Amino acid sequence: MDEVDDGEAVDVDVDAILSETGFDPEESVLTRRQAEVLALRERDIRQSKIASMLGTSRANVSSVESSARRNVEKARETVAFAEALAAPVQVSVEAGTDLYDVPKLVYDACDEAGVKANRTAPELMKAVSDAAGDAVQGREVRKSLLVGVTTNGRVEVRHSSVATADD
Repeated sequence: MDEVDDGEAVDVDVDAILSETGFDPEESVLTRRQAEVLALRERDIRQSKIASMLGTSRANVSSVESSARRNVEKARETVAFAEALAAPVQVSVEAGTDLYDVPKLVYDACDEAGVKANRTAPELMKAVSDAAGDAVQGREVRKSLLVGVTTNGRVEVRHSSVATADD
């Protein structure tokens, strides 16, 4: 049990948490300190308590946490990119496309590749709209997208930087 600055005890074994979750600093995009801070923050421990536990300042903990979260987001983006590259079905959806036309584009490409998308047309439109963020407004695709379908039917949506005639 670690005693922290406000006298409240925190019963956390950071080494055990990292071990249980399989953290390997040689294989991770996170430093050990970043992993420690994230592990503690995910357990709702305040930055000031973490600072006391780790013998540093709250500002340093905040900085380490921000860097760690950026690294995690970059790792997620890298995995999504790699999955999109490997997807046997890749459909470019150009800006100006009606969202209601996207399922047919995807299903036609899936039929051609012998892959089954695991979503109904309404589910597919919602998935594309949700993943696209501000690239889809109402029924209009405002920014080019790449919709990939993996061999197991999972749909992945990525923003595309396909050049348009206006570029």
